[in-house]
Amino acid sequence: MFTFFKNIFLKPSTQSAEWRPLARTTAQQSLHSRWVAQQVYRNWMGPFFKAYHFRKTGVQGQGLRVQLLQENGRQGALFFYDPSIGPGNFRHLFDFIGERVLALGYHVTTSDQRTLQHPRYVETIQKHFLKPQPKDCPQTGRCNQRFGNVTVDMVSINGQPGFIRFFSNPFNDSIFTPADTFDELMEAVFNLPQPGPEEQALISKYTKG
Repeated sequence: MFTFFKNIFLKPSTQSAEWRPLARTTAQQSLHSRWVAQQVYRNWMGPFFKAYHFRKTGVQGQGLRVQLLQENGRQGALFFYDPSIGPGNFRHLFDFIGERVLALGYHVTTSDQRTLQHPRYVETIQKHFLKPQPKDCPQTGRCNQRFGNVTVDMVSINGQPGFIRFFSNPFNDSIFTPADTFDELMEAVFNLPQPGPEEQALISKYTKG
């Protein structure tokens, strides 16, 4: 299964597909707000953070699956779907990660999606692309780029979640301050308290979304 998703990531289809705006219905937004208010995210944010650091130290087979990403000036990670999460929770998690980045002084430039018809499967990508707020840029100093541009996307195959991809792409221009590291971004976004019995009991309520 990992090889399958790896091939998807490394060898995208040559077919073109139009990116369309990603919008949640009023009912989906309401459900997501309840999901956040009830802190259901605690079931996976901390565990994924822990799995990320296990992966960095070469330890495998511990909890949720994470793959490191580092290429073309960007650094990040893939967070793989697990059946115990459920499609609904995974979609909420995808949106919640973007919301956590917003709280760090970012704004969403685009939220969009596209579907590609491959010979043997259908691939759908939903994406949030975020940039640091331009207001933190004094006339006599360099603009604070924070972590650079940040992208969160979710890849699904034949309607089933595959993974969430999360990465930063810093600016190299001298008008910007040096970017904070991806490890620091992970700390700020994912390092949340572990779930208690109340949060664990809510997983099944949002499994189907």
